Amino acid sequence: MPEFMSHYGYVPMKTVLVATDPLPIEVDLDLIRRMDRNGPRYTSYPTADRFIEAFGPEMYQSWLARRNIGGIRRALSIYVHLPFCSTICFYCACNKVVTRDRSKGEKYLQYLFREIDLQGPLFRDDRVVEQMHWGGGTPTFFTMPQLASLCDHLRRYFRMSPDGEYSIEIDPRSVDAAGMDALRAMGFNRVSLGVQDFDPDVQRAVNRIQNEAQTLEVMTAARAAGFASINVDLIYGLPKQTLLSFNRTLGRVIAADPDRIAIYNYAHLPTRFKPQRRIVDAELPAPDIKLKLLGLAAQRLGEAGYVYIGMDHFAKPTDALAVAQRNGHLHRNFQGYSTHADCDLLGLGVSAIGAIGPTYSQNHRDLDSYYDSLDRGVLPVARGMELSADDLLRRAVIQALSCQFKLSKKSIGIAYLIDFERYFADELAELGQLAVDGLVELDDEWITVTPRGRMLIRNVCMVFDKYLQRERETMRYSRVI
Repeated sequence: MPEFMSHYGYVPMKTVLVATDPLPIEVDLDLIRRMDRNGPRYTSYPTADRFIEAFGPEMYQSWLARRNIGGIRRALSIYVHLPFCSTICFYCACNKVVTRDRSKGEKYLQYLFREIDLQGPLFRDDRVVEQMHWGGGTPTFFTMPQLASLCDHLRRYFRMSPDGEYSIEIDPRSVDAAGMDALRAMGFNRVSLGVQDFDPDVQRAVNRIQNEAQTLEVMTAARAAGFASINVDLIYGLPKQTLLSFNRTLGRVIAADPDRIAIYNYAHLPTRFKPQRRIVDAELPAPDIKLKLLGLAAQRLGEAGYVYIGMDHFAKPTDALAVAQRNGHLHRNFQGYSTHADCDLLGLGVSAIGAIGPTYSQNHRDLDSYYDSLDRGVLPVARGMELSADDLLRRAVIQALSCQFKLSKKSIGIAYLIDFERYFADELAELGQLAVDGLVELDDEWITVTPRGRMLIRNVCMVFDKYLQRERETMRYSRVI
């Protein structure tokens, strides 16, 4: 029994060093409680809530035409959003459509094909894809023949690199061994399974009844089919969760031996997300218990040999994410941590976000607007932004801190032609207070996030967020922990 589970559920609010070599984390629950605040997850900088409607299809196409100007060829990544789910999970904050009417899915595919037909020719002869991710919703809401037809349609315009990473999110309740074989045959080599919690009481409280044996069978089938990496998503802070019950879930997940495990904080925002109004507030764990759930997860995963990648993510030391972090190649984008840095990202489907050169773009967020745009033969880009020189500089700083936990002031200064100390004088003064709290170490050459600060990396990144500095208003975001 791990130290955090002594006395059958009592977790002291103390510091525990979790040896996730080569980047250990120090879990100081009292410090985390004191520093916890609302803040972005920095899957982009600037964050998506900063996008503006003045950036539309014309500006997107203009930047796409300049994608490889000067002979610099950027790698290409594709994200496909498949928004449908057959049942509603009460905790969910994703852009989804809940229906059991399969004809709605078929209609969506036909419009998605139209978008691909509009987008594909714009990439001219530079269409090699090194990374692809399908998310939702539940991509496996669709049948395997439907998903295969989508793969075929993409291949009309894009060439998939034989060394690429191709991942898909699945609901273990909607796919079997034959389905995993079919997905592997389509070219997917990485898979992410939603689990959240195996405890029956928790599952009933969030309306996600998921058979543990079925989930483990799908993981076994994924390995047998030849998937290179399996990720499992868990959530802490759900209703009815206890230290004892979550410890059992962690034990079962660790025994299943996935390559990556994501432990997400449940952000209870019922005024923003209607399904969350069906969660009983009184059944949510108390703030101290929620922190201890996080501490328990970090302790158990560290003891099991997983490396802390950052912002909720753990991976085996041999996993590509951990290797990329050790080699300084880790990247963070709209799908989370990635091994492919500096890719242009093509976002396909309702609400999908793309990133071409120094721009971000997002498709319409509701189906009617998405369909209407495509009926008119217009790319469904609803909003976006061009990044300024300052945005690009701050994005590089936030990327380095969130991915590598350290930053060379000299390297940033050379790359962006600035005097780091003068340009970021205010930020360095604010970091000085975080240094007093033990989150960072500062010297003339480096900013280094300490083991104590790694669990609070979002707080460190927020220091460099110009938009937060301007308004000092963070309530639009979820809690850091």
